[in-house]
Amino acid sequence: MLMKEEVIHIDVREAIGQKMPRYSKFIPGFLYRRIARLIRQDDLNRILDENRGKTGHDFAEGALRTLGIRLKVVGMENLPASGRYVFVSNHPLGGLDGIALISLLGKHYEGKVQCLVNDVLMAVKPLENVFLPVNKYGGQSREAMRRIDEAYAGDGQIITFPAGLCSRRNDQGEVRDLDWKKSFVVKSVETQRDIVPIYFNGLNSSFFYKFARFRKRLGIKFNIELILLPGELVKGRGTTFTINIGKPIPYSVFDKSRTAQEWADYVKQTVYGFA
Repeated sequence: MLMKEEVIHIDVREAIGQKMPRYSKFIPGFLYRRIARLIRQDDLNRILDENRGKTGHDFAEGALRTLGIRLKVVGMENLPASGRYVFVSNHPLGGLDGIALISLLGKHYEGKVQCLVNDVLMAVKPLENVFLPVNKYGGQSREAMRRIDEAYAGDGQIITFPAGLCSRRNDQGEVRDLDWKKSFVVKSVETQRDIVPIYFNGLNSSFFYKFARFRKRLGIKFNIELILLPGELVKGRGTTFTINIGKPIPYSVFDKSRTAQEWADYVKQTVYGFA
């Protein structure tokens, strides 16, 4: 799917200026340059340049190609040829995993996919037509809720990462998702969509997990390590990721014998059973 030819670039100074116009002029130039290096601004702009004019799953596929990333899919036969489904995955990477699933499922379902994401990602313009924004740190707007409801009621496929945030290293040294939210179970039953469980095999850098734990020890609640995720995406260059696709779980399974949260935990256990 092509869009109007336009130059889309990431500029840290400009982005901060738009978000914090009153304070941006007091930020020294060296700090802007440091942030630009931290998020790999030049590498990200190269991805945008090489895939200019593409949107949706076409852009996602092109971004993977630019980064030299390959996908090994186990259980491809479990992908239904037709129907309406919720594709539910763990969230190990916080960026590349979403791009990979948009590419894989978008190609399989002829572009008819949408993905629930943190609303800050709406700044990624080539993917805004497949993103359904969710506000992780405040109230959800009526418009955003309407878009999500329409997507679930529509004919396209839904991709969701129920943890919301990407995986962290726990006290046992395992990299796993945080608690899964129950909303995907509620919406699955409400809109009569079967759930397809997916396990995405991948890791961010050791620095990312150490930084996240350090932030937590300091008692800072806001996940400031999110600023590292664009750089983590670029660090995945040349990697082959394995995606395990399980058999669809009928929405009728989610009956009153368990709460919606208990069913969400059940699906999470199913997903990690592929690990």
